[in-house]
Amino acid sequence: MGDPMARRLLAAGHAVTVWNRTHAKAEALAGAGARAVPDVQEAVRGAQVIISMLEAGPTVQQVLAAALPALAPNTLWIDMSSTQQAEAQAVHARLTARGCRFIDAPVSGGVGGAAAGTLAIMAGGGAEDFAEAEPLLSAMGRATLVGPAGAGQVAKLCNQLIVGATINIVAEAMLLAQAAGADPAAMRAAIRGGFAESKILEVHGQRMLDRNFVAGGKISTQLKDQRNILAAAEAAGVVLPLTELVTARYLTLSKTIPQADHAAALIGLEQLNPGQRVGTGPDQLG
Repeated sequence: MGDPMARRLLAAGHAVTVWNRTHAKAEALAGAGARAVPDVQEAVRGAQVIISMLEAGPTVQQVLAAALPALAPNTLWIDMSSTQQAEAQAVHARLTARGCRFIDAPVSGGVGGAAAGTLAIMAGGGAEDFAEAEPLLSAMGRATLVGPAGAGQVAKLCNQLIVGATINIVAEAMLLAQAAGADPAAMRAAIRGGFAESKILEVHGQRMLDRNFVAGGKISTQLKDQRNILAAAEAAGVVLPLTELVTARYLTLSKTIPQADHAAALIGLEQLNPGQRVGTGPDQLG
């Protein structure tokens, strides 16, 4: 995700210094005009704005700890990783104590959306900081301020809640059509444009028909998000029974095909229904 996002910033005319824990990934952006450096402190030193895109909250904390000594006062750190709300709030507190500023701005749209500059960006932070960040964020997609620090992560979790559950519902619809004698592909075409229409039905419905489970979004990543949703629900004092069920389904799949696309929820459903299978081709798992 970070690679195409950096390329969008470069294409918009911004000066970008890039660092990655695997330096070769940063060097790959040099041809697009980025300055690739091997040391995180060198990357952030003198920067007015820092954007991080990392795998999870603990990694964000590790990178922040390494970078912190080199941060200038009033630096704006925009974390676009998907983390827990409490993790984002902890980063905010740590940066504020250092005299710096923070926005959590997780995204939805996948690698394709990052490359096209059409990401949905959910931001949490102060209004003035968001106004400063918005021209940068607009190079990567459509940004919306949804509340104070940590609120961006809540909005992203709401997005992932809908995505994770809907993938499972589309899988159930596909399997029911197959088992009850209807053509799943024709069923999908028939309901397109009606109330059941969604990006999930469009993209992942086709993936299921094609048995294409080469990862865009991984089951392991979806499981991380599901657990973060439940943690946020517990902190907010609410019960989410459907999310608990969806989490259990992804947990089962994570034990056998964690690197498959989350559309492979269909495989888990088929395992509960021996003898039923959508599509005729072999499973593509990558």
